[in-house]
Amino acid sequence: MTEKVQLGWLDGMAFEAEVNGHKIVVDAVESVGGRNLGPRPKPLLLASLAGCTAMDVISILEKMRVKVVAFHIEVVAEQTEEHPKVYSQIKILYKFKGKDLPMDKLQKAVDLSQERYCGVSAMLRKASELSFEIIVEE
Repeated sequence: MTEKVQLGWLDGMAFEAEVNGHKIVVDAVESVGGRNLGPRPKPLLLASLAGCTAMDVISILEKMRVKVVAFHIEVVAEQTEEHPKVYSQIKILYKFKGKDLPMDKLQKAVDLSQERYCGVSAMLRKASELSFEIIVEE
């Protein structure tokens, strides 16, 4: 299967990307010539990671019949100082809310996403140290 993304220059440092028929603007901060019209590309990569693994986890938990009241992912990445600046460490915080959530099933869903299903995690793991933590709040 082939994926295709198109990107066109708007002006300055702003570009409009078309992804799966949806448009998103990426831009730089003002200090480097941008106008802050959209997210920067690298943090957008972290959002892709969060979305990929979140979809896996919710799908797996639904199949396990685990009722989650709320689910939130936070991704924290450490960036190198030297160019090209890359993420050297990425930590995914899986935050669940619900009553009597079975930790073994939450762990299994996250493990399956990280070890088998999430292609974004698999790609980033080749370049960065990936870790995760599961947090349950009632």
